[in-house]
Amino acid sequence: MKSFKLIVYEAERIFYEGDCESVILPTMVGQYGILAHHRNAILAIVPGKMTFRIPGGENQEAAISKGLVKIEDGDVLVLVNTCELPEEIDANRAERAEEEARRLLKEKSSAQEYYLAQMELVRAINRLNIKRAKK
Repeated sequence: MKSFKLIVYEAERIFYEGDCESVILPTMVGQYGILAHHRNAILAIVPGKMTFRIPGGENQEAAISKGLVKIEDGDVLVLVNTCELPEEIDANRAERAEEEARRLLKEKSSAQEYYLAQMELVRAINRLNIKRAKK
């Protein structure tokens, strides 16, 4: 299978930079797959599971948060707030974050606080789903 250059940047680090055969990203319209020679595009990414395959390797999964993907001249650039492999996810911390987000959603708060709590809940549930799927 032909490969392309994939760069995944998160706020704190470079998550991955190298060759890739395929990548599947969660977008607002569903899962979006990218192979070599994909047309140029820019898409919004929503929290979910990113699946990518390194040449000669197996599919790898990661929990990603919201962000953008830019496909240009055969290269793919993914910019997200967070990106974590299942083994990097602390399940206890994610469960505590989920509980806290649910508590905040029940409290009467501003629209902005409610939205932020919703996003934290989505992120926590996504992280737990990715962690549990690899057990």
